[in-house]
Amino acid sequence: MREGHFIKQNIDRWKSYQEPTDDPDEVAKRFTYLVDDLSYAKTFYPFSNTVRYINGLAARIYLSIYKNKKEKSHRIITFWTTEIPLTIRKHHRTLLFTFLFFAVFVAIGVFSAAYDQTFVRAILGNDYVDMTERNIANGDPFGVYKNENEVAMFIQIAFNNIRVSFMCFAAGIFVSIGSLYMLFQNSLMLGVFEYMFFHKGMGFQSILVIFIHGTLEISALVIAGCSGMIIGNSILFPKTYTRLQSLIRATKDGVKIVIGLIPIFITAAFFESFVTRHTEMPIWISLTILVGSLFFVLWYFVFYPIILSKKVNHNAPAQ
Repeated sequence: MREGHFIKQNIDRWKSYQEPTDDPDEVAKRFTYLVDDLSYAKTFYPFSNTVRYINGLAARIYLSIYKNKKEKSHRIITFWTTEIPLTIRKHHRTLLFTFLFFAVFVAIGVFSAAYDQTFVRAILGNDYVDMTERNIANGDPFGVYKNENEVAMFIQIAFNNIRVSFMCFAAGIFVSIGSLYMLFQNSLMLGVFEYMFFHKGMGFQSILVIFIHGTLEISALVIAGCSGMIIGNSILFPKTYTRLQSLIRATKDGVKIVIGLIPIFITAAFFESFVTRHTEMPIWISLTILVGSLFFVLWYFVFYPIILSKKVNHNAPAQ
C-alpha cells in the first residue's frame, strides 16, 4: 500500500485518538491499534514523518497508561471477564484436540478393562480395588469419600489438584509430550474407574456421586493439558516468530489459563470434600450440581469466548 493511501485510510482515526478518554478499555484498544500501525509504517515507510507521528501518538497513550503504576481494581475483573476468555478463544483448536485425546483414552480404558479384568487392578492398584469391593459389599460403594475430615480433605485435594495442573502445564515444555502423557494417565484411569462401577451395576450411581466434583475437576485437567500443549506447540510451530519469542508469548497465555483454573479446582475440592460424601442426597440435587458445573464449563470456556471474540472484532475499527 502506498504511504498516501495508508495515511488517508487511517488519519481520521489517528486524529480521534488525540481526544482524551477516561475509558481504560478504549485507551488499551487505541494503544493496540497504534502499535500495529507503527509496526506497519516502520516496515514499509521506515524514514517517513508518518512513523514519527504515529510513534508520538503511541508514546502519549503509553505514558497515560503507565503514569500510575498501581493497578486499578477493575483490572482484576477484566482479567476474568475478558483476558482469560479471549486467550482461551485463541487456542480453541488446541483445546478441542486435548478434549478428543482425553475422550479417546477414556474409551480405551473402558474397553481394555472390559476385555481384561486384570487391567483394572493394573491401573488402579490392588489396594484401591480391594477397598472399593469391601465398600460395595458393605453397602457403601463410595465410602472412600467419607473417611477423612472435611476440612483436611479439602485442603489436601485443592493443593494436589492445583499442583497437578501446574505440572501438566509445565510438562508442555517437552514439546507437548509431557502434557499428553499426563492426560493419557488420567484418562485411562478414569475409563477403568468408571468401568469398574458399571460392571457392578452401579454406573449411573457413580456418575451421580463422583461427577458432583468430577465434572469441574476433569474439565479443568483437560484445560490444563491444553495450556501445556500451547507451550509445546509454540516450540514446534513458532510461525513467524523466533522459537524464544514464540515460547514467551505461549507461556504468558498458558499462565493466564492455569491461573484461571485455580478457582475451579478449589470449587471441585470443596464439592469432593463437603458434598460428594453425602451419597444419600436426592438425585435432583446431584443432577443440579452436575448439570450446573457442566453448563459453567461449556459457557465460560467455549461459548462465551466465541461471543466475546466476535464482539471485539465487530467493534474494532477497520484498518
